[in-house]
Amino acid sequence: MTFEDLNLNAPLLNALSDLGLTEPTLIQQKVFSVVMSGRDVVGIAQTGTGKTYAYLLPILRQLNFSKQKEPRVLVVVPTRELVVQLVGELKKLTVYMNTRVEGVYGGTNINTQKLLVMNGLDVLVATPGRLVDLAMSGYLNLKYVKQFVIDEMDEMLSLGFRAQLTSILDLLPRKRQTLLFSATMSEEVDDLIQTFFQGPVIVEAVRMGTPLERIEQHVYHVPNFYTKLNLLEHLLATDDSMQKVLIFGPSKRMADVIHKQLDARFPEQFEIVHANKSQNFRLNAVAAFEKGLCRGLICTDLLARGLDVSDVTHVINVDTPTDAETYIHRIGRTGRADRDGASLIFVTESELPYQDAIEALMKKEIPELPLPEGLLISDILIESERYSGPEIQLKLPPKPVGAFHEKKAKNLKVNKGNKTKFMRDMKYKKPIKKAPKRKGG
Repeated sequence: MTFEDLNLNAPLLNALSDLGLTEPTLIQQKVFSVVMSGRDVVGIAQTGTGKTYAYLLPILRQLNFSKQKEPRVLVVVPTRELVVQLVGELKKLTVYMNTRVEGVYGGTNINTQKLLVMNGLDVLVATPGRLVDLAMSGYLNLKYVKQFVIDEMDEMLSLGFRAQLTSILDLLPRKRQTLLFSATMSEEVDDLIQTFFQGPVIVEAVRMGTPLERIEQHVYHVPNFYTKLNLLEHLLATDDSMQKVLIFGPSKRMADVIHKQLDARFPEQFEIVHANKSQNFRLNAVAAFEKGLCRGLICTDLLARGLDVSDVTHVINVDTPTDAETYIHRIGRTGRADRDGASLIFVTESELPYQDAIEALMKKEIPELPLPEGLLISDILIESERYSGPEIQLKLPPKPVGAFHEKKAKNLKVNKGNKTKFMRDMKYKKPIKKAPKRKGG
């Protein structure tokens, strides 16, 4: 099947031809006719399957010219980087169309984005938080949205965007087409589908748990984190095939440690992105990696799904993800567009259960490679590695329930209220009652 078989119009076919694309992927074939029919869609697809074009192509095929200022198509994605990349893909596809496309996200001047949406647009791509801010401030009207897309739904929920998504869905017109794409189908995702969708068609392109066949995976068993850094440095220095490498670190702080060591050995060859970096810094780093201006990019799971970079030769997992599905999303950055890729994962003894979970999900063992000869085994331990024994249960002293000694006799007195009345009662051995007042004269 070719794109011409999908009944695309000439502007879209010309744009796809300029991009060198002739054949749709499996999910693009499955989703196109369903979206064109107007029904709600739930797409379950792994990273690298072409799901972005799966919803963009039928939406743009139906989008006619309009002078209306309010957006008719709304796409919500979890990260700023994905907004920028999706806007870029939209502009590539609409190069022969008169379509107004804009993207809004947090971390930048909201006043500038208010002007963007007020000037009028056809397609709006946004992160949930900034979208709610613009809608609640009155600068963005969502009442004319006809098609609403939620991309990377499970990632948005894991980032805590459920409240914002619910608010957005409440602001949209009830008569609309809703498209949802997710790599996994959790109970929380299913709950939102049951609440806000109307008889959706479920489209599954790749069975979850199945690794991408074009990715060659291997594991190194390493004693500690700093030995992992030495191994990473050794592989980069000796393997010439590592030309475009994506490196995942366990945290922002550890990503900085990885970058510092690699930058000392390979000056200006590696960029870094994580949540503590400014928006311009992150965009410039990703752009440099995409254009091949640097050899590698170090990041955290912030970009595990939001990063769409072509020709990644290797994905290196310095840490072993605690969530097996996160590993699938990470390695999905390579082996894309019918090209081969490679993935390496460094596993310590404490991370072995995570490796077992990954292999159980994939139903496949990851082949182990021996550590290279001459690799420097570090004896420096990070805080989480300094104690590997059984968990220590601290016993707190029992909470005191009273005084630590008996009260003295003088302290045993009971307050009986008015002192004068008490003394009088003690003297006469009985309470003295006042005579009742006489009425009259």
